[in-house]
Amino acid sequence: MGTMTQALETQIGSVTLKNPLIAGSAEHLISPEGLRLALRAGVGAVISKSVNETEAGRDQLQRAEYALFDDQWRQIPWDKNAPAGAFVGCRSGLNPQSFEEWLAHLVALDGEAKELGSYVVASLILADLSQTIALAKRIEAAGLRILELNIGTPYASVAKKGVVSTELDPQRVSDIVTAVRAAIDLPLWVKITGQSERVPDLAQAAFDAGADSVVMAGRSLGLIPDVETMQPVLGTTLGVGGFWNLPLTCQWLALTRSKLGPSHALIGTNGAQSGLDIARMMLAGASAVEMSSPVMYRGFELLSESLREFEAYLVRKQINARDLIGRAADERKTFAQMPLVTDNWKNYVPEEVRNDGRRT
Repeated sequence: MGTMTQALETQIGSVTLKNPLIAGSAEHLISPEGLRLALRAGVGAVISKSVNETEAGRDQLQRAEYALFDDQWRQIPWDKNAPAGAFVGCRSGLNPQSFEEWLAHLVALDGEAKELGSYVVASLILADLSQTIALAKRIEAAGLRILELNIGTPYASVAKKGVVSTELDPQRVSDIVTAVRAAIDLPLWVKITGQSERVPDLAQAAFDAGADSVVMAGRSLGLIPDVETMQPVLGTTLGVGGFWNLPLTCQWLALTRSKLGPSHALIGTNGAQSGLDIARMMLAGASAVEMSSPVMYRGFELLSESLREFEAYLVRKQINARDLIGRAADERKTFAQMPLVTDNWKNYVPEEVRNDGRRT
């Protein structure tokens, strides 16, 4: 194990991050001060709240609503004292700023990020491909150093048509990424959906078309009925994600690593809430991990606390962050490869049925 600075570093294509924690795109990163607070928390990179060219995307944010739930599906107060099992359901929208204002803020803040050894990453959500390409060119010309292209937002089926994209077809992913890659040279991270059984295929299509990294996977759509009012909570289908999604994210990471091999840098998102969760996603195959929704209600200190916990874990295990990547994924076995444990199932059913009703 090298120095602590070296131990924390990770590689995303040609980009070296000082540590694998990325502040993922969400509402708390709309304002310049939010981006600045995330940088000061010590993260390796910050993803801006996404934009595109549509007025409807900005309007959608003004219709947004958010709720925090406990493990009984009850709404609970939105604050940092929420229980560990709390999770967010919401309907969201895009950055309300004009593209020009948004870009100017990011350029200034990326200058601050450089001084901290970090990055401010521009994030575009696909609407019209030709417009996305035009905006990507302006982002590169302005001097920003990384672009995240989000084609995996959960909201395409419930938002106004043409505002955002949830791309489910590998060929469509290939066409989009090929076109954007041909237009710009800066590192390109492609965020894909988890609302598919073909997540590894979507990732392969993105990489084959020139992506430097794939972020997996965006939140899913879910409906939470209120048993008292008998109405949908917040009136509609929501984007949902939380601690409970971590095993799903880790499964997609592991399956994608198995399909593509270890040379493709993956970024995990959806489910990480702590430093040990960063380690879990890296063990499943991630080279870095985005954390977003829990920061909205727990505050920016969650980022710095998670980094401290992750660093302590590396020290305890005497290992570098890069050496975590994929270790658990590469040891994953099929059910058929597991050892025989005859009648073990009987230890996990109610006593009265373990012996066909006969008590011992």
